[in-house]
Amino acid sequence: MGFGLAFQNIIKGQWVRPSLLVLHAMLILTSGAVLWPFFSIAPPEQSDPPRLLFLVAEDPNNYEAHRTIPPFARRLEKSEGWSTTVIQGRGDLNAFEFPGLEAALAKADLLVIFFRRAALRPAQMNAIKSYLAEGKPLVGIRTANHAFSVHHQAAAQGFVDWWDFVPDYLGHKNAGYGKLEDGTAVTPEPGAEAHPILKGVKPLAWQSKGSLYRVLPLLDEKAVVLLQGSDGKEKQPVAWTRSSRHGGRIFYTSLGYPDDFSQPPFQTLLRNGLSWAMVK
Repeated sequence: MGFGLAFQNIIKGQWVRPSLLVLHAMLILTSGAVLWPFFSIAPPEQSDPPRLLFLVAEDPNNYEAHRTIPPFARRLEKSEGWSTTVIQGRGDLNAFEFPGLEAALAKADLLVIFFRRAALRPAQMNAIKSYLAEGKPLVGIRTANHAFSVHHQAAAQGFVDWWDFVPDYLGHKNAGYGKLEDGTAVTPEPGAEAHPILKGVKPLAWQSKGSLYRVLPLLDEKAVVLLQGSDGKEKQPVAWTRSSRHGGRIFYTSLGYPDDFSQPPFQTLLRNGLSWAMVK
């Protein structure tokens, strides 16, 4: 049995103690095996692996989330032993649905949103609102900053939007974005380099091909900015954490352009952000 496969068998379905992580890391270094870099964040030990629910959409303006998230989720299952579910929404954006959302969300330990401008039936929207009202964690990726902000057309009859989701939970307002050709130069927020979410993110400064999202001013004075982005014309936060009024941990990043998922610093950032959000 190869070392990589043996290691996956060791961690599958359970949390690995930090001491074992150190030992395994040493073995990897000596064996030459290539795996995701380790990090120090660990959700609390539990008998079953944490369950992550990703909500995505196939939408020409949603940065191919339906293509990037499923393989990313599979890698998390192999490297972290987490249980992941990816639900791809369907329908017109003003009359959208996520098949099986209510049942999956009832079991989820973490909700991850990567879709845009969707109106849902009240039952599905209320399920998300109830989840968040319980103080459960949330991670938003890029277009989550207009997830339920139906635009250009009203929500269809029998469906509802939720414009307050962004200011109430992500802690900012969607103020547009820069030009795609300018990209985004990512740098760490001064003083944030030691934050657990940035542990193992190498390099800490890199170039994203995605346009810069305008999010300033942040509405939450207690939000912890981790990364800044610049398109050469302006500077905006591109990753931060905050707590909801119900006590739930929230991590948001405006990164998530398709090419970002092939960049090691973004992969580690997102994985660390997911793990940080689940710490109680």
